[in-house]
Amino acid sequence: MTTTNSETEQRELALLNHISADPDATQATLASYLGVAVGTINWHIKRLIEKGYVKVRRAERRKLKYIITPEGIALRAHLTLDYIQSSLSLYRLVRERSLKAIQQIHKAGLNEVCIIGSGDVADICKLTCLEQNLVIRTDEGCKAIIRIEELKLYVDFILEEDEPV
Repeated sequence: MTTTNSETEQRELALLNHISADPDATQATLASYLGVAVGTINWHIKRLIEKGYVKVRRAERRKLKYIITPEGIALRAHLTLDYIQSSLSLYRLVRERSLKAIQQIHKAGLNEVCIIGSGDVADICKLTCLEQNLVIRTDEGCKAIIRIEELKLYVDFILEEDEPV
């Protein structure tokens, strides 16, 4: 599996943040913190060292200490800003899609919805529904359903058998 540039930046930001908080962290603890292999941490740290963002000092015979350089601090600030901007863009996208789905439900004359899905996208959708005066139901009596699949939202309407289509 290949790592995207965004994933690399997120890992490097996490590494820089963790090293800043604990310069004595080992590659094993960093790997555990990020949930990746030690070899992956080694690759990232070598890369950060080569680019001048991190320096390594030997603290003891087999213990290293990582130091973030001023360039590394600037990189961390830049990566943090990028992360915040991409998170806000994602939030705006999900909110826009939620509002469109809610609009369809209101046009159908309904004021209740069931939301199928979980995670951040579902949380944003639920908050938007509540803000737009839609009651969120969890039982089977719902006539409108918002299905969440990754970043996509689908609106399904459940018709009674005697209702016209």
